[in-house]
Amino acid sequence: MTSTASVSLTTTTAPTSARSGWLGVIALMIAVFTLVTSEFLPASLLPLMASDFGITEGIAGQVVTATALVGMVAAPGVGLLFPRLDRRRLLTGLLVMALLSNLLTAVAPSYALVVVARLVLGVAIAGTWSMALAVAAHLVPAGKLGRAMSVVNLGVAAATVAAVPLGALISSFAGWRAVFWGVAAATGIAIVLIIVVMPSVPASVGGGVQTLLAVLRSRVVLVGLIGLAVLVAGHFGSYTFIRTAAEGVPGLSPSTIAVLLAVYGVGGLLGNLLSGLIADRHLGIVMVTVPLITAAAIVGVSLSAASAFLVFVGVALWGIGFGAIPTMSQTWVSRAERERVEAAGGVFVATFQLAIALGAALGGALLDTTDVHTVFLAGGTAVLVGGVLLASTRRRLSH
Repeated sequence: MTSTASVSLTTTTAPTSARSGWLGVIALMIAVFTLVTSEFLPASLLPLMASDFGITEGIAGQVVTATALVGMVAAPGVGLLFPRLDRRRLLTGLLVMALLSNLLTAVAPSYALVVVARLVLGVAIAGTWSMALAVAAHLVPAGKLGRAMSVVNLGVAAATVAAVPLGALISSFAGWRAVFWGVAAATGIAIVLIIVVMPSVPASVGGGVQTLLAVLRSRVVLVGLIGLAVLVAGHFGSYTFIRTAAEGVPGLSPSTIAVLLAVYGVGGLLGNLLSGLIADRHLGIVMVTVPLITAAAIVGVSLSAASAFLVFVGVALWGIGFGAIPTMSQTWVSRAERERVEAAGGVFVATFQLAIALGAALGGALLDTTDVHTVFLAGGTAVLVGGVLLASTRRRLSH
């Protein structure tokens, strides 16, 4: 590594051919799809997992917490541990870890072993996400980086549209373990694609720990990250228990709940696409409206529990709102720290993972002491408060 104190996104080159570069972006998107699927499958499987291990659903939900907590440390740490390793090889290694995690979960005889497996998964997810922006910047020209990240984020949307609802459906007749066997197979395919189509991606130059500290000294970054953490915690404190809430709605069967989760995913896909079209030119507007939509939808789902139709409407709006948040927040990061994008990306992912852990932990504790409606009301309030904090930084961003 050099002694350069920062990394400028605008100086990143893309020495690969256009075809191989975009194939690499697609491979990265598929890898993200399998990782996000692995991370959030418990949201559709909690009642079955809790029953199998003889624990409460609140405790079962802590598998999400375990994944996120280790991810919080791994996000900025993976790049520091392997500063010179070709990023294609590092991505491959991380995906192998995810494969092993899913296989271990599928055969685990105890809840404790599932937690261990999810810790391994947390490293794989956070490590991949922390370098996604830098890898994409190497694969495509700088002028098309936003489009490339939109493609990568489609992996998240695809996971919520198809994989998680499909997991709920499969688990209803084959059991929750079969779902993890399936996602392990999908992870194996992602590994092959990374090896075959991803071109070599040299490690980015950076300032290591000093660069990370410089990012954390920025007032705009600190306020924005706190807001983002509260917002994301509110979302996941609710979303982790969406199946629990849905099971209390009259007229919703297991197969209908799978459709409900698919509706959320379709909303997420739409939110991702809309934010990709708008955020570059009107980031401030997106930062104000997206948290409002998300918070209103979460609270609306809780208040509409007696009507399946209204729950479907609320979940669709929820998907649209939160589906816009990854692209919105990544755009915010690139504006807040243009000269330290890779380091800021690691801090951003660490914050996201911490928020997921806190959201799932607090949501689970609240669920075990109150009820799912209270969890959703608290989650919607947190999304609104976090959104206000994040939006307060919009006037101090570069354009």
